[in-house]
Amino acid sequence: MAKPKMKPLDDRIIVEQKKADEVTAGGIVLPTTAQERPTIGTCLAVGPGRMLDTGTRASVSVKVGEQICYSKYAGTEVNYGGTKYTVIREADVLAVLD
Repeated sequence: MAKPKMKPLDDRIIVEQKKADEVTAGGIVLPTTAQERPTIGTCLAVGPGRMLDTGTRASVSVKVGEQICYSKYAGTEVNYGGTKYTVIREADVLAVLD
C-alpha cells in the first residue's frame, strides 16, 4: 500500500480502489467496459475534517489503512503517478469493513 503524495482537504478521503472482478462466478471473462466500478477500497489519506460554523474542525471518523465501502457514484477518480485513486467526501462512506 503506497501512500500517495497528495494531501486531501477538509473532509475528503483518498481511496485506493479494490480491483474490479474480471471473471464472473460462472467463469465468464468480462471486458473492461462491462466491469462495474468498485465500491470498496483502502483509505490512504484523510483530510483534517470539515470546518464547523463555530470555527473548529469536525474530525473525520475514517482512519488511514481501513477498508471502506462507499457510494457507487461517489467521488472523483484521479490518476496520479500511474495509479488510479478516488477522492471522496466522508459523507459518501457507507461503512468501515473489518
